[in-house]
Amino acid sequence: MDAYIYDAARTPRGKGKADGALHEVTPIQLATQILQAVRNRTGIDTADVDDVILGCVTPVGEQGADIARAAVLNADYAETTGGVQINRFCASGLEAVNMAAAKVIAGEADFVIGGGVEAMSRVPMASDGGAWAMDPAVAFKTYFAPQGISADLIATKFGYSRNDVDAYAVESQRRAKKAWDERRFSRSVVPVHDVIGQILLDHDEHMRPDADMQSLGALKASFQALGEEMPGFDAIALLKYPEVEKINHVHHAGNSSGIVDGAAAVLVGSKAIGEKYGLKPRARIRAMASIGSEPMIMLTGPESVAQKLLRRSGMDKGDIDLWELNEAFASVVLRYIDAMGLDPANINVNGGAIAMGHPLGATGAMVLGTALDELERSGKGTALVNLCVGAGMGTGTIIERV
Repeated sequence: MDAYIYDAARTPRGKGKADGALHEVTPIQLATQILQAVRNRTGIDTADVDDVILGCVTPVGEQGADIARAAVLNADYAETTGGVQINRFCASGLEAVNMAAAKVIAGEADFVIGGGVEAMSRVPMASDGGAWAMDPAVAFKTYFAPQGISADLIATKFGYSRNDVDAYAVESQRRAKKAWDERRFSRSVVPVHDVIGQILLDHDEHMRPDADMQSLGALKASFQALGEEMPGFDAIALLKYPEVEKINHVHHAGNSSGIVDGAAAVLVGSKAIGEKYGLKPRARIRAMASIGSEPMIMLTGPESVAQKLLRRSGMDKGDIDLWELNEAFASVVLRYIDAMGLDPANINVNGGAIAMGHPLGATGAMVLGTALDELERSGKGTALVNLCVGAGMGTGTIIERV
C-alpha cells in the first residue's frame, strides 16, 4: 500500500524571544491551531484520523507529557484519534511524518497526521537535560560537544572559510525574501490567532533580508569561547579528529539557524481514504530512512541518509529534481552539496532556517511542506528532504508529486 500526502500546513515562525510575536501563545495552542487548520482545510471527519504524531525536542513543562494527545483533544478531534509525542532532535517533525507514512503503508491506519511543535521562546532549548550531555561518563565516551563546535569542526575539516559560510547565509536570506515576495508559501502558512481571534502573526518573523557580507562580517563567532575557554570543547574535538590542527570558529547568529516558535502538520493517508473525501493526493512518499553517524562531528549524517534513500528507492541523484536540507548551520549545507555533488541552485531554493528559523520539533514537517509546495509551483517531479540530527544521525524522505 502507498502513502500519500493530502495536506501540509505550518504556522509562521515567530522570533523565539520574549518580544517575539508568538511568545504569548502556548505550545498547546500552536499545536491546536495547526491541527484545526488541517481539519478545516480538508473537511475530513477526524474519526478517520487514527493517530497524530508530533515531534517535540524539549518535552518538559508546558511542552511536556504527551502534547500530541493533549492537542488532539484541545482541537476537538474525535476522542478515538490517538496522539503521541516523539523526539529525534532536529529531525523530529520529519520522523513523525515518516512514522505516519509507515502506519499507512502497513495498513494499520487510514489517515495519520505527522508534524511537530516547539515554542522556543517559552521552553528553552536543552532545558530537558539528558544523559548525552549531562552524564560525564556518556559525554566522555561520545566526545560530546555542543553542535556549534561540530559545525565549526566541519567548516575547518572540509575547508569552508568565514566568507564561505557568510555568503551562504546571505543567499539564504535573499531566497527567502524572494519566496515571500512571490507568495510561494501562501498555500502552507496558516496565521496564528490570539485568544480573541485576532491575527498575531502571518509571516516568518525571524528573517533579515537586509543582511549582507559587511553586516555578517561584523558579528562575533558564537562558539569560540565555548571551544577555547573552559570547558574547552575544541580540545575534545581535536582528540577525536587529530588531523585538524586548530578549529576555525566561523559560525555566528547570522549563519546559523534561528531560534523560533512554530508548529506544522502533514496529513498522510491511503488512496482509498482520500477517495472517500474526494481529496486529490499532492504527493506520494516514495522512500524514507533514518541513520546513525559519528556523534562528535554529529552533523554529517544527511549525506549518508540521502545515499541510503537513493539505494533503497532504486534512484540516483539525477532522478531528484529538488533538494531540501535544513540549514542548521551554513557549513552543514556546504558539506552536503560537496559530498553529494549537487548544483547549489537546486537545493533550498526558497531559503531555509538561517533566514526563517528552526523550531526544533516542527522543522522537519515544515521543510517537507516547503519542498512539496515548490514541486507544485515549479512543475517538477521529485524532492529529497532531510535534516542533520543531534548525537550523529540523519533522517530523510523522498516525495514524488502526483
